[in-house]
Order: sequence, then structure tokens, then C-alpha cells
Amino acid sequence: MCDTTRERPAFSRLLPSLLLLLTVFGPISMDLYLAALPALTVELGAATSIAQLTITACLIGLAAGQLVAGPLSDRFGRRGILLIGIVAYILTSLLCAISPTVELLIVARFVQGLAGGVGIVIAQAAGRDIYTGTHLIRFYGRLTVIGGFAAIVGPLLGGVLNTVTDWRGLFVFLAAIGAGILTITLAVFHETLPAGQRTSGGFDQTLRDFRTLLTDRLFLGAVLNQGFLYAALFAYLAGATFVLQDIYGLTPFAYSLAFGLNSAGFMMFGYLAGRAAERWSIRGTLTVGIAVAGLGAVGLLIAGLTVLPLWVVIVSLFLLASGVAISSPPATTLALADYPQIAGTASSLLGMVRFGFGGVAAPLVGIAGATSILPLGLVTVIAVILAGAAYFRLARTASPVQPFPVALTH
Repeated sequence: MCDTTRERPAFSRLLPSLLLLLTVFGPISMDLYLAALPALTVELGAATSIAQLTITACLIGLAAGQLVAGPLSDRFGRRGILLIGIVAYILTSLLCAISPTVELLIVARFVQGLAGGVGIVIAQAAGRDIYTGTHLIRFYGRLTVIGGFAAIVGPLLGGVLNTVTDWRGLFVFLAAIGAGILTITLAVFHETLPAGQRTSGGFDQTLRDFRTLLTDRLFLGAVLNQGFLYAALFAYLAGATFVLQDIYGLTPFAYSLAFGLNSAGFMMFGYLAGRAAERWSIRGTLTVGIAVAGLGAVGLLIAGLTVLPLWVVIVSLFLLASGVAISSPPATTLALADYPQIAGTASSLLGMVRFGFGGVAAPLVGIAGATSILPLGLVTVIAVILAGAAYFRLARTASPVQPFPVALTH
């Protein structure tokens, strides 16, 4: 099989690095202000479950933004859609910073997520424009690594910045990050999808593309698997700050260090998973990821049923995050490898399900307030069980995927 990058016009050598950088929109939007979430809750006079809706709103926005931006980028090209998304992200981050009520903040976070979703889906789709074969698998592994790195940097930066500014200043910092990415994009990102390879037919064609994807058992199984696993991951993101700070008494900075340790596992195992999928087995690597995430979820459930030491909870969170990271490169490859001609649309569905399921799961961990781990354990265990069922029922029984797919023309 072919194992080279696609034939294409010369791009800047910095373009792959920029595509990886675009993946920070999701984790940095979620993680930077998590350490300040309890203080935000108090300042705005909100209940814990209502404050967690600021996370849910962002997740739903990230999902919806990808669902819209992917098909649009297939039709109109990647660059213009990306620039619009980054500018909108900067403006809505500033709106979050000046929000006087939790209700307005929830709305602003939704719009911020819409804009941030553009960068995520363009990164995946442009990568599929450029790469094939083992280069494609390796690229998706690196996307996972950079996502984990951003998840490490986000809470650590948030914890440090929270010592000199409040949660409003953290949103100003997000706007500054967006401005930096905009500057780099203007200089580096040239169109990766030539006009002759774009889709046509408008909304009707988009619906036909969606129908094609959703009737493919392999695609559907991989996407649902990721949706349920990311539901577990975002339940962890929403609940860990209250579990570690309110129940186990960690300071915001100590929480950031614990969170950073788990994110380091996400980054390390995402890299290893990319290599394992490339050299060993795409499906086998995904199966290992499900099993590791399941171990972590069971540990959290046990911690919710009986009192366990802090280190057991941290190890469980580490396994949960690492299992999701292991699953991500092979599942993304299974979902996107066979659809280079509609990579934006396929990426949008994958991203929409990941963040949409996460948005539904995140507020469930706050049902019992900030003093119980049990809802987090229940949500993560159920989510991992459903992820395994989706994969083994659909993707595992579908036609074998070619391990090193060649690039197709549109």
C-alpha cells in the first residue's frame, strides 16, 4: 500500500505544526479555568450544577461548531472557514470575561465553543487532505498527544494565573491565545483543499454525505465508541475539580498538578497508541484502550461506594484518561480513512459526537452536589460499557479496514 503524503502543492513546513496547534481550542477552553470554577460559582451565586453548565455549554458548542464547519469546509475550502472561526473565538472569549451573570456566561461559553469547534475540525480534515497511510495514523496520534499536552498546560497555567487574576482574567488569556493562533494562521495556513476537489450540491449533498457515513457500520461504530469514551472523559473533567478540591482538600495549584499528571498519561499513551496502531493493530489498540478506560471507571465507582485514599482516585483518573487516549488514534483512523473526499463532513460528525456526548455527561456528575464521587463513578462506568458495546457490535463486525489506506481524489 502507498505510504507517502498525498501529491499536493508545496505547503509551509510549519503547516503540520499549526494543524496540531489548532487542536488546543478544545482542551484549553475546557481546562484553563477549571481551577477557578469553585470561585466562579461563589462569585456569580450559582449552584454547583448550574456552574457546571458553563462546561456543558462549551462542549455542546464545540460539537455544533464542528458539525457546521466540517461540511462548509468541504464545500468552500478550509482556510476561510478557519479564519472566521478564530476571529469569533477571540471575540466570544472577551464576552465571557465581562459576563455579569452565570446565565450570560453560559450563553457566551456556548458561542465560544461554536467558534472553537472550527479549529478542531479543520485540523482533522486538513490532515486528511495532506496525509495517507502510516503518515495519517501517525498524525492522528500526534493530535492526541498535543491535546494531552494542552490539557496539561491548561490547568497548570490556570492554577498559576489564578494566583494573580480571577476567572475573568483567564478568559482574557484565552482571547490572547486565539489572537496568537490567528497571527500564525494568516502567515502559515494556505488552502489544503483545491477548488476542483471540493463538494458541490449544497445542503442536499451534505445530507447525502451524512446518510452515507451513518449507514457505514465501521464509521458509526468508531464514532459512537469515541462519543461514549469522551462522555466519560468530560465527566471526569467536570467532576475532578470538585472531587479533588472539595472532597480531598487539594488547593487549586495542587489540583492542577494532579490534573497535569493525568494529562501526561493522556499525552504519553496517545503517542504510544499511534505507534501501536501503525505497527501492530488498529483494532487491537482500540480494544486495549477500552479495557484501560474501564479499569479507571471501575476504580472511581468503588471510590464512590467506599472511602478510598487519594492515590487510588488519582490512579483511577489516570487510567480513565489514558484509556481514552489509547482509543483515539485508532478510532479516528477507522472513522476517517475511507472518506478523503468528505473528510470535513466525517470529521464534523466525529467531533460532534465526541463533544456532544461529553456535554450531556458533564452535568450529571454534579447531581449529588460537590461532596460525592458516586455520580462520577456511575457515569464513567456506564459510558465505557456503552463505548465497548458500540465498537464490538458495529465496528468490530464491519468489513476489515485497510491498515494503510491510500489517498483518493475527490
